Amino acid sequence: MSSQYRLSQLLDELEETMMASGLWQQPQPDAEAFLSTVPFCIDSMNFLQWLRYVFVARMRAILDAGAEIPSQVSISPLAEEYFRTAALDGKRVTELLRDIEQAMSGAS
Repeated sequence: MSSQYRLSQLLDELEETMMASGLWQQPQPDAEAFLSTVPFCIDSMNFLQWLRYVFVARMRAILDAGAEIPSQVSISPLAEEYFRTAALDGKRVTELLRDIEQAMSGAS
């Protein structure tokens, strides 16, 4: 199985998991929020908004374009912290993000 296909499967599973747990239903940030230069747009949107509207959307665009997949990513530590402080059960989402990080590091 190609790393691109595996990554696409993991993104599908991430979306499905977030939908099933009610984490996908995030309001779309204003256009200005996407202009942030701060990592994870943490100054203009919450982590779940960033995950849905920035990370998943950009990864889908990269895969659709056949572009080079970034190989140095570290999202799971932020996910762990977000879910801990928000008192939400994000264990499966965090596990999937680790799997995505691993798939991305092997994609280059």
